[in-house]
Amino acid sequence: MSQQTSTAICAGSFDPPTHGHINIIERALKIFDKLVIAIAKNESKKPLFSFEERKDLLENILNHDKRIEIVVFEGLLVDYAEQRGITHLVRGIRTVGDYEYELQMSLANRMLNPKIETVFLMTEGHLSHISSSIIKQVVKLGGTGKDMIHPVVEDAMKKKFKN
Repeated sequence: MSQQTSTAICAGSFDPPTHGHINIIERALKIFDKLVIAIAKNESKKPLFSFEERKDLLENILNHDKRIEIVVFEGLLVDYAEQRGITHLVRGIRTVGDYEYELQMSLANRMLNPKIETVFLMTEGHLSHISSSIIKQVVKLGGTGKDMIHPVVEDAMKKKFKN
């Protein structure tokens, strides 16, 4: 009898990837055998890092874990999941505001594709204040990203802001 492997998608902009993102990814890997980290192409935002740079940063941070695949995708997440044959989405929640937004998104996704389930993981308390936008502001103004982002990410951010 063959054992079925479970795969989920964890999607986001990851601009930049934070310790909060990594925490959710590591915990999701305790639930699922494989995880697709899907970097969403959102042309309405002005990103600090290109899609390829974000992918490279995540690969570097996650040490090329064989259980993880990092991709860039466009369009509706539920459509991408269905194309890949993946039925679970992992979403991290930091605050009540995140919960309200993610609840609406999960209900909309469920209407679009009832086969897709959303799994919410609460960010650990000591990471709940971390957001990509706060980190960008801190590092841009000369502060340290220590305890919020991987040193590789902080170095890349400092190089970006110098240019």
